[in-house]
Amino acid sequence: MLRSAVLFGLLGFCALASTAPARADDVVYIGKEKVAAAMTHPGVLSSGSDYIVSMSRRDKGGQSEVHADETDVFYVLDGSATFVTGGTITDPQTTEPGQIRGSGISGGQTHKLSKGDVIVIPKGTPHWFKEVPKVVVYYVVKAK
Repeated sequence: MLRSAVLFGLLGFCALASTAPARADDVVYIGKEKVAAAMTHPGVLSSGSDYIVSMSRRDKGGQSEVHADETDVFYVLDGSATFVTGGTITDPQTTEPGQIRGSGISGGQTHKLSKGDVIVIPKGTPHWFKEVPKVVVYYVVKAK
């Protein structure tokens, strides 16, 4: 129940970011079966012109990244990770317009993420899953 409330709260965040008024037929419902399946088989749960909601699962650190036009909201469902925000992307490479990835972050602030945590990464902010001891499962909401 809490997971559904958080997901719809995060979707509400996206609705606030939209410039157009919401209509009743814009409402998105994602059933618990699809959400449960996404916990083991991650992927996009819903997307629109100004948002993407997906489930992610990591068992190791990853590349650093920065998005010019997207704010990320992560809600950790299970596991833990060392997560770095801010600083400067090392070895930056543009992977597509407005998207930069790198091998790490120089400087920045370290966060220890664990089950139940929410972190909001404003557009233009470098971020990086530096270490994942076992596994971390989390919702991602990308708001444009």
